[in-house]
Amino acid sequence: MKVDKIPVTLITDNMIGHVMEKNTIDQVIVGADRVLSTGHVFNKIGTSTIAIVANHYGIPFYVAAPESSFDFTNPLSRVKIEERSADEVRVVDGCSIAPKNVSVCNPAFDMTKPGLIDAIITEKGVIRKPFAKNIRKILGRS
Repeated sequence: MKVDKIPVTLITDNMIGHVMEKNTIDQVIVGADRVLSTGHVFNKIGTSTIAIVANHYGIPFYVAAPESSFDFTNPLSRVKIEERSADEVRVVDGCSIAPKNVSVCNPAFDMTKPGLIDAIITEKGVIRKPFAKNIRKILGRS
């Protein structure tokens, strides 16, 4: 499927390093569930990994975020990452695929550091570094 004549190729998240290394990706744009005024971005688990790999290969990494996703109240130390049920990992289609008492780490989100982000795209404009200053400036929160 193509929208607005933009080519689309579906891949799984665990092959991102391979396709980036093969020069098949020239930029990355991800969404955001929450953006702190410092430029720290919280999004679905795996976003930070993609940013790290993109940075390694010199691929620009952008975040598309509506103004409503910006959090001007909480510092980084106050943000808690949701830990989802262990059975989301241990059980598939009602069948256990791991020992019942095995420990599971199942965070729903991760945090991408501002240094890995080239720009944040909003409906009010593109925000570039330094994020701590420019987020407030572009979004009118000076």
